[in-house]
Amino acid sequence: MSETQALQAKLVGDIEAAADLDAVEALRVAALGKAGSVTGLLKTLGGMTPEERQVEGPKIHALREAVAEAIATRRATLESAALEAKLAAERLDMTLPAADAPKGSVHPVSQVMDELAEIFADMGFAVATGPEIEDDWRNFTALNIPETHPARAMHDTFYFPDTDKEGRAMLLRTHTSPVQIRTMMSQEPPIRIIAPGRVYRSDSDATHTPMFHQVEGLVIDRGIHMGHLKWTLETFLKAFFERDDIVLRLRPSYFPFTEPSAEVDVGYRQEKGRRIVGGNGDDEGHAWMELLGSGMVNRRVIANCGLDPDVWQGFAFGVGVDRLAMLKYGMDDLRAFFDGDLRWLSHYGFGALSVPTLSGGISA
Repeated sequence: MSETQALQAKLVGDIEAAADLDAVEALRVAALGKAGSVTGLLKTLGGMTPEERQVEGPKIHALREAVAEAIATRRATLESAALEAKLAAERLDMTLPAADAPKGSVHPVSQVMDELAEIFADMGFAVATGPEIEDDWRNFTALNIPETHPARAMHDTFYFPDTDKEGRAMLLRTHTSPVQIRTMMSQEPPIRIIAPGRVYRSDSDATHTPMFHQVEGLVIDRGIHMGHLKWTLETFLKAFFERDDIVLRLRPSYFPFTEPSAEVDVGYRQEKGRRIVGGNGDDEGHAWMELLGSGMVNRRVIANCGLDPDVWQGFAFGVGVDRLAMLKYGMDDLRAFFDGDLRWLSHYGFGALSVPTLSGGISA
């Protein structure tokens, strides 16, 4: 047996007898590392004559390949054995409960919007939407609020430097009333819609934020009067607060887009620092609280939308969605709605499956 063959037999034998992966790695370094025995033989080829390299070269290269193959085979065998031992030692108990995973929640505003949609759908109303960037005409002028009207100051908002194709100023809508205008201009009466969505005004304190949520309702039909408006609001509020003792008080007011107009108050009482809606505001221990605005749609608004006010009449109302959520679920600061505090959201949030239904209960 030649010297090369003897070295190959020894190295392969040592590798096949290696007890673990660390031993295999040590043998690899000893044979194929920079100072390894096989590497040393490869370096000697440089000092040989061409005739000697032709004889010894194939033997040394065969030695290197045999050692590398033996190392790969032994390493694969040991790794497979280690995996088999690990699988045999480890067991997964499928009867154990799964670890709790983080769960999201439905924001109170989204929950209340779903509740409103469910209630009004049962009353025959559709949900209408519109853009949050609105033109000056639909947001103000069509609603009987011309440029010099003082009501515009009450709706101070955020304007854009650009104008639309007709040269009208563009702004963030101050209410969802433009949705009513768009609906009356694109749809033949009778009309029964609610228009929920985000609106914007320059306010910021405990009960006001620059962005908030509003829902407005609109009915356009023949022979509509204030009695229809009051019945609609009573039915809505009784279903929303889930109480039959909701008492309304309508006070004369002024809105440019309705005539006559009425502020709607509800009776309530204080209980442990929280307002509880229900009861007659004139009863002992009760008081009145303004909740929403309403009225009969102004003839000018109906005419601005291309309808004949002698044929079609209607009523409209509007209320803050955030305010409804605060009253129903006991929040006391509107700004917390938009802070993104996970503690607040986990406390006041609703489960994804808490879908409001009239049969199963509006509240989650």
